[in-house]
Amino acid sequence: MDIRQLQYFVEVARHKNFTKASQVLFVSQPSISKMIKSLEDELGVTLLDRSEREVDLTDTGGLVYEQALKILQLMEDLSSSVNELVHLQRGKVKMGILPTVSALLFPQIITGFKKKYPRIEIQMVEFSAKHVEMQLEQGNVDFGVTVLPVSTQHYGTVSLLSEELVAIVGSEHWLVGRESVSLFELTNEPFILFTKEFVLHDVVWQACVQSGFEPKVAHMTSLWDFCCEMVASQLGISLIPRSMASRLNYLAVHVVSISHPHIAWELALIYRRDKYLSYASREFIAYIQANLPNKPGL
Repeated sequence: MDIRQLQYFVEVARHKNFTKASQVLFVSQPSISKMIKSLEDELGVTLLDRSEREVDLTDTGGLVYEQALKILQLMEDLSSSVNELVHLQRGKVKMGILPTVSALLFPQIITGFKKKYPRIEIQMVEFSAKHVEMQLEQGNVDFGVTVLPVSTQHYGTVSLLSEELVAIVGSEHWLVGRESVSLFELTNEPFILFTKEFVLHDVVWQACVQSGFEPKVAHMTSLWDFCCEMVASQLGISLIPRSMASRLNYLAVHVVSISHPHIAWELALIYRRDKYLSYASREFIAYIQANLPNKPGL
């Protein structure tokens, strides 16, 4: 069944006249007659009573007319819905983000994006960096924020933040007053690390090993605030991104640069190369690239 068969049939039924229908449709009358006859042959029924001057519907024709109106309305709704999505009048974006760190980047971006596209729904779910990739693999999020490196063959990336890790120590620590320290000088220090599901755990551990020692772990936590509170309580030191350290003015901690080695901390938005990205997701990514806040370290 061709959608044009229904369109032509509905117009003839509506106007009860082939000539008027042809004028509305801008199609020749013979073409309309042929199309409706093919619909009747396909259904095996007579839809129109052509015996009188004014065309009328048969009983079966009345039934088909009612259903044809519903089908044509559904087709129109479908077209309108697709058009709204393509032109970003509505849509949905689901994004996996890192707790706390993403708060440095996204509140202002989301506010601006929602003003521009008020009918696009944005869902943001917090995961550790390692779990972001897992959620992407399972198709639970459209894209996410994680720590580089990732497989560039498997993932497309958009750079968000590039900065260094710094040491934070309590207010009575021997490093207070120092601006920098080599990582090797921290060999005997008790470390407060993030748990192993955090990429930061691996980054710090590998940097220490490459500097000739394994860190002495005093505590491990999955909570940023708790980590920093423990440092302020003189329970150990920690290595965190500089942007996070800059937010700790409310705590009695001292920030010390790592002079050697430089420990890079790079955040990126990632998405699967082999998965379709919706119009809304693509526009949100483009908006992030164009409106990323100009913060130190970017």
